[in-house]
Amino acid sequence: MKFEPKSNTYQKKVEESFQRQKFMKFINAKLIDVQPGYCEIHIPYDPNLTQQHGFFHAGIISTIADNTAGYAAFSLMEENSSVLTVEFKLNLMSPGDGELLIGKSNVLKNGRTLTICRSEVFIVKNGKEKLCAASQSTLIELKNSSDQKK
Repeated sequence: MKFEPKSNTYQKKVEESFQRQKFMKFINAKLIDVQPGYCEIHIPYDPNLTQQHGFFHAGIISTIADNTAGYAAFSLMEENSSVLTVEFKLNLMSPGDGELLIGKSNVLKNGRTLTICRSEVFIVKNGKEKLCAASQSTLIELKNSSDQKK
């Protein structure tokens, strides 16, 4: 689907929000692409992000699914709004066994307050991409006003 952003500076808005997330810096996540209704984030392999078998931990996989959905939705929101996840369901389909996680998310439905997104997380091993997880998320747009705390 083709979506129109409500803000001409949607990319800057997303990039600035991403930079404020200290956890993204901690796990060395990189914001790769933001388009209206789309986001892509990469996380390179780090043994500190793994579970007992040396695979990316499910918490890291779910983080990238959640963040790509959040920023895909945020790209369509008003300039002075903020975004929060209301709920998401994650299906883990194969181990995060590889050197790079790639999260991609697309907006499925952009409502007045709630936005629904689908995220896919791929693992790259030996140059081959394999789908390792998929999620569906609901996100809420919080409209900032002068009487709201920021």
